[in-house]
Parts: sequence; structure tokens; C-alpha cells
Amino acid sequence: MADKRFKKIYTQGIMGVQEIWQDVETGVQYLYVGIGYGGGLTPLLGTDGKPVITPVEPD
Repeated sequence: MADKRFKKIYTQGIMGVQEIWQDVETGVQYLYVGIGYGGGLTPLLGTDGKPVITPVEPD
């Protein structure tokens, strides 16, 4: 099995979905929002405007 670069750490919604994904190499978190046939992905930013980075925990 190949190593996966991203892991989903949060999800909510049914018709529209909001998810938070973490890059397991850098710890940077990304926000994904999808509704219908559209969606978007962006780095999750803290109140200081910098990307949210959390320590990577081994599975």
C-alpha cells in the first residue's frame, strides 16, 4: 500500500460538505468546501493570517 500524503481530520455536512485535510509531511491544514458539482480547496488560516500548522501524529 502506498503512503498517502493527506488525511481527512474533520468533516461535516450532507448536501454541502466542509472538510479539513492535513498534509502529513508538513502539518499544514486545508479547508475543502463542496456543494453540488463545485468545490474548492484553500489553506486554513489562523487569526494572524498564517496557515494553520499542527504537529503530524503517526497513525
